[in-house]
Amino acid sequence: MQNDSPPDREHWARVARQWIAWARSPQHDAYWSYRNSLVAFIGKGTGKALDVGCGEGRVSRDLKTLGYYVTATDTVAEMVEAARQADSADEYAVSDATSLSFEDGTFDLVVAYNVLMDVEDVPRSVREMRRVMRPGGTLLVSLVHPFRDRGSFTDDTPDAPFVVSGTYYGRERFEGSEERDGLKMDFAGWSQPLQDYMAALEAAGLAITSLLEPQPDAELQTTLQQWSRIPLFLWFKARPLAA
Repeated sequence: MQNDSPPDREHWARVARQWIAWARSPQHDAYWSYRNSLVAFIGKGTGKALDVGCGEGRVSRDLKTLGYYVTATDTVAEMVEAARQADSADEYAVSDATSLSFEDGTFDLVVAYNVLMDVEDVPRSVREMRRVMRPGGTLLVSLVHPFRDRGSFTDDTPDAPFVVSGTYYGRERFEGSEERDGLKMDFAGWSQPLQDYMAALEAAGLAITSLLEPQPDAELQTTLQQWSRIPLFLWFKARPLAA
């Protein structure tokens, strides 16, 4: 029997339990080292927000704290159920980023936190996010910085050189595992240059209004000195172009 599920969905369905445990342990995932900065970048709001690729619900919970009415959606049902059990949002749905199950113009804010690296069809996903946004809405995207994907530090010292041994350009599949304190996480996704993401935004009729290459939150910069020198993430907000 042919399996028509895309590789990204298959992967995250397979590692859902790994991810739920990993993401909920503050010492494991980098989210917790940047959370205060991310919350400030999002800002307070009162409208409807959609968390695309919600995972176990950590971004949804922060959106609720900021005042939004939140819908959490993910392509993996087990992730959505974990978000529901944690009371992460106001509404929940199992839905793929390339075919969101919402009416046009529903949301004031659409958040894609570290999602676009995990989908095969970025242009289609961005078009869908644009479709479900209200005319004056905002798309907020977090990416693992495309430059970070193509290089590595030579060692663990704070001032170690960051070396790109191949090329920054082109689209590549990545897979890798991390283990720490008894937890393991298997990551997989796509690495592509920044210009490819920008082309998808332009094609969807979106323009960037602000951009941040964040450093770890101030109290953690002494323990994450390498990522205080080289950006680990790239965050931006985009809004619809005027007709």
